[in-house]
Amino acid sequence: QVQLQESGPGLVKPSQTLSLTCTVSGGSITTASYYWSWIRQPPGKTLEWIGYIGYSGDTYYRPSLKSRTSISMDTSKNQVNLQLSAVTPEDTAVYYCALTDGVVIVSPRALSDFNSWGQGTQVTVSS
Repeated sequence: QVQLQESGPGLVKPSQTLSLTCTVSGGSITTASYYWSWIRQPPGKTLEWIGYIGYSGDTYYRPSLKSRTSISMDTSKNQVNLQLSAVTPEDTAVYYCALTDGVVIVSPRALSDFNSWGQGTQVTVSS
């Protein structure tokens, strides 16, 4: 069973770049048909899909976040990384990484829409 674990700083200052890592175990991130998504849930709001990277390295981002988002893979460490630049307090949220097999989900209703997901990591943007 594939397991995911998010990590990164819990506090980021406005205008800085948020960097998170998703460490994957129990499977290779380059397994054919796997798609790795980043999702977030701001306080009091529903899940918001940020973007994905496919097993071959293709990426697709939420249009409203595209100019600030970068998702990459580190195959040597079996990790998927998220960078979100020029953050504001509106980027405060619990951030999750998640896996789908063979399909892409861009409007998740719940984490259970995905095959696997991490426990999430709280990121607060504040000076």
